[in-house]
Amino acid sequence: MSDFTWDPNTYLDVMAEEIPDYRRLQSELAAAVAEADPRTILDLGVGSGLTARRVAEALPQAHIHGIDESEEMLAGARKVLDHHRSTLSLWRLEDSLPNGPFDLVMSTLAVHHLGGEGKADLFSRIARVLVPGGRFVLADLVVPPDPADVITPIDGVIDTPSPLAEQLDWLSEAGLTPRVAWQHRDLAVVAADLVD
Repeated sequence: MSDFTWDPNTYLDVMAEEIPDYRRLQSELAAAVAEADPRTILDLGVGSGLTARRVAEALPQAHIHGIDESEEMLAGARKVLDHHRSTLSLWRLEDSLPNGPFDLVMSTLAVHHLGGEGKADLFSRIARVLVPGGRFVLADLVVPPDPADVITPIDGVIDTPSPLAEQLDWLSEAGLTPRVAWQHRDLAVVAADLVD
């Protein structure tokens, strides 16, 4: 996906080709988000905005603040998200997060671009912008225990997934209570709640 060019007409097809369970990953994330019934959502790596739109359709009272480091992707997200119910900002995951508090933080296929220390640091910063009882939902690539379960092509440079067990530990260390909502091969959705 290093030669990826944003095209809203083909994006879902490209993602489904690269990540066969992409649509299921989206569905599982949307379910974990809707379960929390948030009103304010921070989407880390909003990308095309298609996953955020799916969440917004399920939660008509929610406002989504999407961040991404790609202006091209943000331009695509602006085309699919209701500007009355969303805010989009050029932002890197490594930077301080937008001021909260947020009822929920979510991320789809963005956190795997950070190394282990970067993920642990991000999880701590997420905990600080959540309301008490808030939730973080992570839908991303993981390193599966069985190498035969690696389905998604990664480059090992920009794509640096970590084992799910390590990420669960980092989430716990950040003060969140994580549970695996769904896992299949090299994909997982984790719902992590901030204890009141």
